[in-house]
Amino acid sequence: MRRWRMLALLSVAVLLGMSLWFTASAVAPQLSALWGLDAQQGAWLTTIVQLGFVAGTALAALLNLADVFPARPYFAVAALCAALANALVVYAPGFAAALGLRFLSGFFLAGVYPPAMKMIATWFQSGRGLAIGTVVGALTLGKATPYLVRALEGGDFRTVVLTASAGGVAAAALVAVGYRDGPYPFARRPFSWGLVGATLRHRPTRLAIGGYLGHMWELYAMWAFVGVFFSEFFALRGASGERAGALGGLVAFAVIGVGAAGAVLAGKWADRLGRERVTVWAMAASGACALGIGWLLHAPAILVVAVALVWGFTVVADSAQFSAVVTEVAPPHSVGTALTLQTSLGFLLTMVTLSAVPSLRAAGGWPLAFGVLALGPALGIAAMRRLERARAT
Repeated sequence: MRRWRMLALLSVAVLLGMSLWFTASAVAPQLSALWGLDAQQGAWLTTIVQLGFVAGTALAALLNLADVFPARPYFAVAALCAALANALVVYAPGFAAALGLRFLSGFFLAGVYPPAMKMIATWFQSGRGLAIGTVVGALTLGKATPYLVRALEGGDFRTVVLTASAGGVAAAALVAVGYRDGPYPFARRPFSWGLVGATLRHRPTRLAIGGYLGHMWELYAMWAFVGVFFSEFFALRGASGERAGALGGLVAFAVIGVGAAGAVLAGKWADRLGRERVTVWAMAASGACALGIGWLLHAPAILVVAVALVWGFTVVADSAQFSAVVTEVAPPHSVGTALTLQTSLGFLLTMVTLSAVPSLRAAGGWPLAFGVLALGPALGIAAMRRLERARAT
């Protein structure tokens, strides 16, 4: 029973901590109006978080932080610092200062998500896919939360930002007071400059990272712009600007939030059917949705929302399984570094699609902007099929 209590505690902590991620995205229209931003600058409010997270995870991987420091204080201090940086956005004098603070939020969140996956793996040898899937489901719901707060509070950006920061503080307190490592700890080791290189030379780990990169090519661009897509969708049907934004935010919350169920269920299926197989199925379905939904801007609302919900369910269903595979195939002394490296490279890649979608949208509409995202799942499927064959021999 204790492992389930720890899973619940970590899941709540991750939900609260990762609610910091999309605060600026959820209130981008308000911040854009406040500072006179164009669409590309508004997109940077999300992209800069990715950049900060990449910097944080790259530094953590290079210095082996997740394999050197105890997980509990590492998580708690990182969540507290991320919450503080996020809260200061309310007092930012302008766009440049806000970008710096959002960068720091992403940088410190590198100490929340990757360590949480390693932390819960110390409690689960059997059922690890379900456990990590539950943590990723909590992360997904947490990232959707700012959209819900925005819709309920009428779009006031201060409320959205400070609510998320309060969640980050609560996450730090939960882990600091309640978390303990489980009965299956990973070996801790001294710092080594060569650990990252050794991890990349390990073929199964490299293939798992390759599959994850294909998944990440699609995921964050979808999460960041699905609300914009639906705001435009409702505006085309006569909704006022504020109402279209609120409706788009509610649909975005549902679409991102349903991914929590996808992550949990996929974890359960993966424990029984195989992780590689489930990731292939999920990427095939999400890639099909990416190819199709952009053509449905003028279709009936029930159809478009249904396709978006399927996309939201499948686009993150496989996420936890890439991490679960790494905990299984990476050398035991480098699991934390491997997870951090995987995450760092994945989030670095997201910056490409996050930056490209607004330009692609302007050049060829949503069919082009969302359709390009399907390239990632196609390549990810190829990597995971190779890994499946390698593990079967």
